[in-house]
Formats: sequence, structure tokens, C-alpha cells
Amino acid sequence: MTVTMTGTRTTPEGGEGLPSELGRMSHIWAVLRRDRTAMLGVVLVVGLASAALLAPLIAPHDPNGVDVAKKYRAPSGEFLLGTDNLGRDILSRLLIGARLSIGTAVVAGLLIGVIGLVMGMAAGWFRGAVDAVISRVVDVLLAFPLFLLALGITGLIGPGLRNLTIALISVAWAGYARIVRSAVLAERGKLYVEAARAAGASELRILRKHVLPNVVAPVMVLTTVDMGVVLLAVSGLSFLGLGVKPPTPEWGAMLAEGRNYLDQAPQMTVFPGAAIFLMVLGFNLLGDGLRDALDPRSSRSLQSH
Repeated sequence: MTVTMTGTRTTPEGGEGLPSELGRMSHIWAVLRRDRTAMLGVVLVVGLASAALLAPLIAPHDPNGVDVAKKYRAPSGEFLLGTDNLGRDILSRLLIGARLSIGTAVVAGLLIGVIGLVMGMAAGWFRGAVDAVISRVVDVLLAFPLFLLALGITGLIGPGLRNLTIALISVAWAGYARIVRSAVLAERGKLYVEAARAAGASELRILRKHVLPNVVAPVMVLTTVDMGVVLLAVSGLSFLGLGVKPPTPEWGAMLAEGRNYLDQAPQMTVFPGAAIFLMVLGFNLLGDGLRDALDPRSSRSLQSH
């Protein structure tokens, strides 16, 4: 007996259906390639992430090398983006700082998505006391603005990039959990779930093999877009002095350092700000493209068949 699900076809025993994961990824990429704005997002995200990974190899100068005789230098052949108030090369600091800024946003975004997915699926599937506890926690977390709640938690556990990341993860998963819970509640009464139960599949197997593929798409989109939100939050909290400690380069911290030197060296704030803007833009454009590629009702998605 075959049961059809959104975007996949599977058997009650949990056999692999069609299209395969490889075919699904090929379909997503085909839709993205036809979307110019999505491809711009791919270029921005991949380009900046690659620069971050290769930063130790391509940084032209020591990011922490101080030379006060060269402070406030404008962009030139020697210093492509100029120097800061201590004569440090801004380009090198941007590249090395990208490893912390982008890396933190990606890791935190993925963990937020995973935690929200697990909590939402548990609440929507098992109901009862599990649903009540998780839903009340979600209600409390969503009652406060994300940035202010993360700021308060960071203040309690202490500054530092690790604590800042923990604070963001601790509060940001709630929105995901609510979305996933609603999706699971909609799926649990459908025919394919009943067929899987009748075939003797366990509850966890049904949840993992049958329900998960149908609720994961919005989480993927939200995670991609929210990586930009996390990057803004990390940069904002670092700007307030709750992130890395000097002289470690990080985009938000670089903005904080440059705010007192706007007249002498505007490049100290312009270039870190531009880097944050471009990365957030890339995440947003890529997330919008993934939404179209993963939505079976999307006209673009339908055109790819």
C-alpha cells in the first residue's frame, strides 16, 4: 500500500519514496538558479562565508598588528580598506572577524532551528502534559522582545561571545516550536499517519520517517532568514560590549570601536556596517528563494516540473 505525502511518496513501513533526497535537492537548486534574487543571496552568503573560512590565508596584514604611525589611513594600495585608530588593517580585521560573526550566526541559527523543531514536534505529537509544559514556556519567551530578553540573560550569565550565543539560543527557539507544533497537529490526523499505525510502525518511527519530512521545510526557510537576525543580534550585543573582548576582531565590536572616530576614520564604521548589511541581505534573499523552492504551491516551483 502506498500513501502519498506532500512532496514525497512513502510506504507505511518507512521505505524510501520518490523523489529521492538527491532529486529533491536538484529540484531546489533548479528553482534557485532561475531566481535572480535568490542567486544573489547565494553569492553573498557563499562569498562572505568563503572569505571567512580562508581569512588566515588571504588577510593581507596581521589583524592585531598595531602601528600608530599609520593610524587613520584612508583606503589605498597598501591598506585596501584603510586603517583604524591604532594603525591596524581594517580589511584583515574584517576577514578574521567574519569567522566569529558569521560562524556564530550559522551555528546559533542551526541550533535554534533544531531545538525548536524537536520541541514543536514533541508538543504537537505527544500532547497532554508535554504540550502544556512546552507551550507555557513558549508563551513566556514570546512575551518578551528577543533582543531585550537575550540582553538580560547575557547580563546575568556574564559577557562573552559564548554566553551571548547561549542566551540567544535559549530564547529564540520558541517561535520555531510554535510553528512546528501547529504543523504537526495538522499532520497527525492525516491518512498516511493512520496507515503507518495500521502497518505497525511505532510512534517515533512515524514521527521521524513520515511527519518530519512534511514539517521541516518551513523550519529550513525560517532558519536561513533568522541567521541574519542572529547576526544582527550578535553584532548589536557586541556593540554594547557584551561580546568579544578587545583586541579580538568581530563586526559588532569593530562598529563600537569606530563610533568615536567617525570624523577621523569613517572607514572604521562604514566597512563593518556594510559587511553586516551584505550578510544579512544574503541570508534574507536566500531564505526567500528557499521558501519558493520548498513550497509546492509556488508558481516557480511548479514551472520546474
